[in-house]
Amino acid sequence: MAVSDQARRNHDELFPRHVSTLAVTDPELIEAFDNFAFDEVLQHGGLDTRRRLMVQLASMVAGQALAEYRVMLGAALTVGVTPVEVKEIVYQAVPYVGMAKVFDFLHATNDVLTEHGVELPLPGQATTTPVDRMVKGLATQKEIVGDDAVEAMYAAAPADEQHIQRYLSGNCFGDHVARGGLDVRTRELLTFAMLVSLGGCEPQVRGHVAGNLRVGNGRADLLAVLTHLLPFIGYPRTLNGLRVLDENPPAVTEPARP
Repeated sequence: MAVSDQARRNHDELFPRHVSTLAVTDPELIEAFDNFAFDEVLQHGGLDTRRRLMVQLASMVAGQALAEYRVMLGAALTVGVTPVEVKEIVYQAVPYVGMAKVFDFLHATNDVLTEHGVELPLPGQATTTPVDRMVKGLATQKEIVGDDAVEAMYAAAPADEQHIQRYLSGNCFGDHVARGGLDVRTRELLTFAMLVSLGGCEPQVRGHVAGNLRVGNGRADLLAVLTHLLPFIGYPRTLNGLRVLDENPPAVTEPARP
């Protein structure tokens, strides 16, 4: 089997003048993978190159694929993903993946950005303060999850669990999701990618299928994310995500926002 011309062109777009050592030591595997990931999958994926790389980076953080993340981060910068967007992908992962798992990726990101001549720290993207993070976070949460759903979560939580609901509103949505640097539609695609890649998060995946639909991402966008992630996360997690996508999502009673 030889690497197809199309796979080679798509690969060279991300990794110009790069010769893989694995192509020398493991040619059969790399030929099959490159033909699949850089040709066949791209025939059905549907996301533009920048957005494809962004959701794959988010997935690699969730999947703890640090070495591959570093390689793909270089490719993302090559095709125009900005340093601010890269940092926001990593920051977005903190409430969904956990700081313990994001820590090494944050350092790797700083190393790669520095190698590319980017001066750190980058311009701040916070849109909330300790005073208004709860109010703005709750508004962002309701925009994505829906007013009724958020109110129902607060109403259903026992008194000794109310603080977790407040953390979701103020920390997850106020400190992280409400940040600048990425629009809400992109952030929801990233969240969907991370939750699918984590595995075992089907209830949360289901909620964020509805959230994506609410903010203007369609089924085709979510199917594209799953298609582009498949070579990197494997079939079981992809099929689990596909099963959730194919279920009837929770009712979306509010109009999708542009």
